[in-house]
Amino acid sequence: MFVGRTSRTLRYIKAAPWPFMTGLGSLLIALGLKGAGLVHWTGGDLPQAVVLGCWGGGWLVVALFALADAVSRHREYKRIKAMFVRFGYRERILRPLARSRCQRDAAIFAADETGHGDTARQYFSKLGYRWYHIMPDLVVRNPFAFLSPSFLRSSFLPGKKARAS
Repeated sequence: MFVGRTSRTLRYIKAAPWPFMTGLGSLLIALGLKGAGLVHWTGGDLPQAVVLGCWGGGWLVVALFALADAVSRHREYKRIKAMFVRFGYRERILRPLARSRCQRDAAIFAADETGHGDTARQYFSKLGYRWYHIMPDLVVRNPFAFLSPSFLRSSFLPGKKARAS
């Protein structure tokens, strides 16, 4: 039972290493700031406690978004893996996933598990992506894209797009 849970946790982390580590780091920062705010609160320094508490709350929001993104990437990894199992390696499966490091990581992990990892890495490398290309292409072009509803929808609800009738 413990081994199964451990392998599921590792699979979750491998499918989305950047969002998972960002979420975990942000959560630790949030807890540290909240703890420091609590120390100031008990010491009677209310203004400092409120400022630290607000910063902690902000980091908590960042942590929740990052962990939600990690869950989405894990779902995407499972979807891509199922497509590789069903159809074999196809660049058509990988093409929509090239725009984001997190999506590329999920796709490469799914490809690794189905025996197509090297081919998937070569495909993304051929497109010009390297290990240091972390930010999504859309955000590199427009930093305010994080606030766009379409970016949030594509980030947290991956999969097929509904066709217009």
